[in-house]
Amino acid sequence: MSQQQSQPGQQQGQPQAAPQSLPHACFDRYTVEHETRYAYTAPVSQSWQLGRLTPRGLPWQRVLSHSLQIDPPPDERHEALDSFGNSVSHFGLHGAHRQLRVRMQCQVEVGERPAADLIAALTVDAVREALRRPYGDACDLDAARMAEPTRLVPLSEAARLYAEPSLQPDRPWFEALSELTHRIHADFEFDAGATTVSTSVDEVMQHRRGVCQDFAHLMLACLRGHGLSARYMSGYLLTNPPPGMPRLMGVDASHAWVAAYLPDHGWVEFDPTNNQLADRRYITLAWGADFADVVPLRGVILGGGTMQRMDVSVSVIPQG
Repeated sequence: MSQQQSQPGQQQGQPQAAPQSLPHACFDRYTVEHETRYAYTAPVSQSWQLGRLTPRGLPWQRVLSHSLQIDPPPDERHEALDSFGNSVSHFGLHGAHRQLRVRMQCQVEVGERPAADLIAALTVDAVREALRRPYGDACDLDAARMAEPTRLVPLSEAARLYAEPSLQPDRPWFEALSELTHRIHADFEFDAGATTVSTSVDEVMQHRRGVCQDFAHLMLACLRGHGLSARYMSGYLLTNPPPGMPRLMGVDASHAWVAAYLPDHGWVEFDPTNNQLADRRYITLAWGADFADVVPLRGVILGGGTMQRMDVSVSVIPQG
């Protein structure tokens, strides 16, 4: 029996409703195609897969259409929501097969997130103290959950010390997190071959290189080490080809960033890989406490031989 999972930077449930959404003119529209292909050196007799490949419906994100095509067709399949509210597709194949293809296609509209700079005067210490108060609503309970260490983001003294110059107690929270985002972007090199899904935060701190997953985990460790709450965001980011070059299909990738909790406001999204706030170019797929909660596709197979190949292609196509 072997396990499979895809990861960011490599690579049909019902769309969720978007409450209190913005006027239509405030949105940018995209088509997203995400295809994963497995090839095995010997027949697979049983395959059980779990996918988080349905974008979330949010006040600033509308899911207009969504489909998930699986080849060979699964023998069983059902949809559910996980404990974070992400859409999850469970499916199983019980006949012999040497290949598996999972193709998600959706059309979404994305608007601007709520502004965070209007409450920039709230300090790091004030936010930390607010997170310690008795929890009275679902958002606060979620924030408490996202302040705890996890297997992939344990408490890291190296990360805590790294973040300390930015996260001074009397500093405005928004200013402090913006600076931390900038420092991670400046101090760490993007290197797709430097890490794996199991690379630890301390290893990233030591080698100062990695991919979006690593930088998101690092920022989570920095914030949680100082008593702040943040969650791991998974999705897609629109990228533009070099000037004069055509947009190529299948060369984009899934992306990871961080959402930090600001009491009485909500979640503010920072991208340490690109040193910016999330905007209309960011399409939210799922969120959780770390990457393990949001893996786009993972599974277990019986058989398949000693080698298997996985190919992932992603396209984010602006419309209009």
